[in-house]
Amino acid sequence: MNNSQQLQARQNTIRQLFANPVRILAPMEGLTDPLMRQILTQIAADLGRPYDWSVSEFIRVTQHILPAHVFYKYVPELHHDAKTACGTPIHLQLLGSEAQLMADNAAYAAELGAPAIDINFGCPAKTVNSHRGGSVLLDEPETMYQIISAVRQAVPADIPVSAKIRLGYTDTSRMDDIRGAINDSGTDWLTIHARTKTQGYKPPAYWDKIQSFNALDIPVIANGEIWNAEHAQNCMTQAGTEHLMLGRGAVTRPDLVARVDCGSDDAMLSAATSSWKAMVTHQIKFLEGQAKTEVILVGRYKQWLAMLTKGYAEAQVLWNIIKREKNKAVIISALQSSIQQ
Repeated sequence: MNNSQQLQARQNTIRQLFANPVRILAPMEGLTDPLMRQILTQIAADLGRPYDWSVSEFIRVTQHILPAHVFYKYVPELHHDAKTACGTPIHLQLLGSEAQLMADNAAYAAELGAPAIDINFGCPAKTVNSHRGGSVLLDEPETMYQIISAVRQAVPADIPVSAKIRLGYTDTSRMDDIRGAINDSGTDWLTIHARTKTQGYKPPAYWDKIQSFNALDIPVIANGEIWNAEHAQNCMTQAGTEHLMLGRGAVTRPDLVARVDCGSDDAMLSAATSSWKAMVTHQIKFLEGQAKTEVILVGRYKQWLAMLTKGYAEAQVLWNIIKREKNKAVIISALQSSIQQ
């Protein structure tokens, strides 16, 4: 395809992606890794409301074009048409501050099969921000513009480029400048976590402040503090957008994506796919997944189980039993026993 045909293809792709309200599984460093993505997207697919796509954990760009094995480490789905086992597309997220370096890495990621490139301007981690990455760039709208523009020019015209931001770094005083940078840079859509970096993950999320970004002629996706169907509805109403990215709430309650579209947490979901018994099956699959060591895998599982305690009473009981356990087989046995009582 020539450039004009690629541009038309991208526009068609975006229209198709946003023809209906989208539900996206959020990128969360150290949490939604490939194994967790596989499990959560499968649960959503089993519930009949698959995620429209998920975004990878950020890949840090610092000094050079990263080798292929780094991209495959963070997004092994690239080996399978950039999709999870159940068919959910994975968009690749980059984080960095050097525009040309970001552009070169984005172009290489596209060569490897990334269906879309997302740029992280939202990470609040101190170690990332201290190296001019993530949300600290919200105080540098011109740098944001340069990065997005360079990436847009570097990747093929049919590959969408999106950005994820917060409302600001220490406060919201630069929102107009941020909005201008997004508007001028060629961003295909924008995801907004409705808090500043300083506000971190502390409730509430300020969904109403997303509203001003709807003046942009691109789709806007709302994110932050969505834990149940009521939150989702309030978020969409206040933000003025029907598109949502689900983060910690989707890990805590993996059927959240279906509950959101049922319109009520009291809506009937299939017991076969939404119950604790079904969740046990997926937890065992998680524990049977790939990791460098069993210690790492068990640690990752305990992180998840601790979050599940906020969504399932059974998870709290199980947590009290296995929180000090290190043997994977013993934990799997305890999981199986939790549905036999």
